[in-house]
Amino acid sequence: MRVAVTGSTGLIGRALTRALVRDGDEVVRLVRHPPRQPGEVEWDPARQRVDAAGLAGCEAVVHLAGAGVGDHRWTAAYKKEIRDSRVLGTGAIAEAVASLDTPPRVLLSASAIGVYGDTGERVVDENTPPGRGFLADVCQEWEAATGAATEAGVRTVLLRTGLVVSADGGAWARLFPLAKLGLAGRLGNGRQYWSFISLADHVAALRHLLRSSDLSGPFNLTAPHPVTNREATEATGRVLRRPALLPAPAPALRLALGEMATEVLASQRVLPRRLLESGFVFAHPDIESAVRAALAKS
Repeated sequence: MRVAVTGSTGLIGRALTRALVRDGDEVVRLVRHPPRQPGEVEWDPARQRVDAAGLAGCEAVVHLAGAGVGDHRWTAAYKKEIRDSRVLGTGAIAEAVASLDTPPRVLLSASAIGVYGDTGERVVDENTPPGRGFLADVCQEWEAATGAATEAGVRTVLLRTGLVVSADGGAWARLFPLAKLGLAGRLGNGRQYWSFISLADHVAALRHLLRSSDLSGPFNLTAPHPVTNREATEATGRVLRRPALLPAPAPALRLALGEMATEVLASQRVLPRRLLESGFVFAHPDIESAVRAALAKS
C-alpha cells in the first residue's frame, strides 16, 4: 500500500512510518520544504497548499500534523496557532485528496478526546456529544475540516487520541524523568481521569483502521481502562520503584501554566467502544502495562 503521512517527524508519525515500512508499505512523507529526497511531497498547511500531484497513487493518507498543545503557554497568538495548524492543515489535506481523479480509499485524520470537554467521572464514548471549552471547540472544527474528503467518497476516520504513554514524547516523556526522582506526584486533587493509550497500541490501532474496509467516523484511541491522575502517577512510581511524592496543587498549576492548566486538571473518562467492537485487541489495556512498555523502549 502507498501511504501518505503528515506529521511524520512527530511522536506518533515516526512510530507509524517505521511500522508501515516494516509491513512492506511505501510511505510518502508530506514536508514543509521543497523535497530533498525520494518519497517527499511539499505542503504548506498555513497557506493551505498541498502538492496534490505527489499524492497520486496513494491508497491512504494519514494526517497527524498539528502544533503541540503543551509546547507553549497559551497566549492568544499560540491558541490561534493551535487552531489554525489543525483546521487549516486538515482542510488543505481534505481538499487535495478530493481533487484527485482517483482519490485514496481512506483518510485517517487526527483529532483528540478533548472534543468531549471536561466530563468529570462520567463515562463517555463515541456516541457522546461534544463538550465545551477551547480544545473542544478546536476539535469540532478540526473534524469538520475533513468534509471535502468525505463528500468525495473517501472513507474518513477521525482519530480521537488520548494521552499517549511513551518515553519519547508527550506528557509521559516529561513525567518519567520526574518520577525517577520521586517528584511526580498527583496534579491538583488527582481525581481527574486520564484516558491513555500506549504508543504501540496507538500505532497498531492506526494500522487496523487503515486496513479495514468499512470503518469510518470517530474512533476513540484510548485504552479500555482509564485511570485517575493519582492512579497513573502511583502506577508510574510502582514500575520505577519510586514513591509518587510532591503533588502539584491546582493554584500552582494555574500560576505556572495559565489557561492550559484548565485542560491539565480536566477529567475525561473515555472508552474506545467502536475500536473494541471492530475487533481490535489491546496489547496494553491497563496503565501499568502501558508504562512498562514505554520504559522498556526507552
